[in-house]
Amino acid sequence: MTSLPFNSKMFSSGNPSIDSDGKTLYFASNMPGSIGGTDIWKVTINNDGTYGNPENLGNKINTVENENFPFIADNNVLYFSSNGLTGFGGFDIFSVDLNKNGMPNNLGKPVNTEKNDFAFSYNKETNIAFLSSNRSGKDHIYSAVPICKMEILTVVKNAKTKTTLSDARVVILDAMGATLDTQMSNAKGEVSYLVDCNKAYSVKFFKDGFVSKTIPVAKTNEAKVTIEASIEPIEVVVTETEIILKPIYFEFNKSNITSQGAAELDKLVYVMSQNDKLIIFAKSHTDSRGTDEYNLKLSERRAEATVQYIVSKGISADRISGKGFGESEPKVNCTADCTFAEHAINRRSEFLIIKK
Repeated sequence: MTSLPFNSKMFSSGNPSIDSDGKTLYFASNMPGSIGGTDIWKVTINNDGTYGNPENLGNKINTVENENFPFIADNNVLYFSSNGLTGFGGFDIFSVDLNKNGMPNNLGKPVNTEKNDFAFSYNKETNIAFLSSNRSGKDHIYSAVPICKMEILTVVKNAKTKTTLSDARVVILDAMGATLDTQMSNAKGEVSYLVDCNKAYSVKFFKDGFVSKTIPVAKTNEAKVTIEASIEPIEVVVTETEIILKPIYFEFNKSNITSQGAAELDKLVYVMSQNDKLIIFAKSHTDSRGTDEYNLKLSERRAEATVQYIVSKGISADRISGKGFGESEPKVNCTADCTFAEHAINRRSEFLIIKK
């Protein structure tokens, strides 16, 4: 056993911890240059096994009181105990990411208590931490399983003007669709949620006069995920007989609702949700390609898909009905010499007001 060169009978040095590279040793000492009673220091370990000069970690970490029990994790996060930083009482355990030169964070309850909590260590492979505490009245060693937390920051914007939107209702849901929290966006259009890492979420955005939107959040262990939600303003024309949207086009020979179609149908959902006396009849049309019989059946499927989509958004089924008209009512009467664009225009849905 060899005493390290910076040891002295004039002060104490102890509780060493070496980083994963084996190049830096962290320790606690009250050697000259300390800010408080005991401070956290570090010293470089040279390739030849010699040591550099000890360096105080400074007043971001050390206080006029006592900091002790450093432990440097494999990800270069330093854990230590302090009775000088703001805590629950006695010694609390803090962490600081040395990669980011950040400020120390209190690990919070249940790791910290009003008693003395110290000597924290963490094994990343087993995902188990150990600490010592006198919370029971005597010093005991405790184990703990860290809970990974992440921030989901959402920014709500007007898709047309690109300006941020305040007072938008933002709802976060878990993977099963259960609502976890609801907040209103601030003046910057922001809402922040603190959630568990490595879990899937979805975030829904609502604001009067805008189409609602849902954005999934994939599993990740990133510390922060930022989501920019651009929501479309409701731009519809409501006449005495019809609700006029941008054309709801269908792909050739298909009846499924496209993403563009869904965005327009969401506007119809909004208008109907604001006026519960509106009853709508959806007319679905095809282009002129295919036989009359086939096109009639195809338009029926399109009308059914349109109605089902509206109902799936919470509109009562007795307020929306539909019928297919095949190619019998073309928007552009071009028959066999239609261009690709003209065929697309004829594959459409229209929304007539039956009752107001």
